[in-house]
Amino acid sequence: MNFLHRGCTLIVVGLLLAAPVAMADEVVITWPAGWDVQTLPDAADPAVHRQRAAKNDANGDPLMVVELTRTALAPDHQVNLGGVVLEMRKALQINFSHGGYQSVCTKVHDSKLGDIAAVETTCQISLNGGHVMTQTLVAASTAGAAYSLSYAGSAQGYSDNQAQVQAIRDGLKLQTP
Repeated sequence: MNFLHRGCTLIVVGLLLAAPVAMADEVVITWPAGWDVQTLPDAADPAVHRQRAAKNDANGDPLMVVELTRTALAPDHQVNLGGVVLEMRKALQINFSHGGYQSVCTKVHDSKLGDIAAVETTCQISLNGGHVMTQTLVAASTAGAAYSLSYAGSAQGYSDNQAQVQAIRDGLKLQTP
């Protein structure tokens, strides 16, 4: 599980560098019981807001890590969501390849993030032919905000917690009333 902790940290850092996102108003996420939740303010930009949660095993090792980030946009700014996810995927694949891992990702396809349209891809990470980790990358935007959601887990942790993560995604209210 030490790999998962390092791998998830590397991925999150790489993704944040590849596709930084922030937020003007805090998004409220309803996390299921048993998740260790952190709000991550950005000291350099107080408008940046991230929420990260980890579902840990009995030893405290992460089974699944989820992070949602929001960036305020100019009202007329159009986001190329497919391009954002492709850049996120490229950063993920490059970071893992430097560690000797291989990754195979799905085509970027339409999906939903809460109540808004999104695009996503899911990557399977392998080492010496063995599946060690799965990660999903999602991007969405509304007038005035862009969102990035990333979740990753060990092969078993991802499978075991996928329904909870889908419930978190479905419960997001990102449209402004």
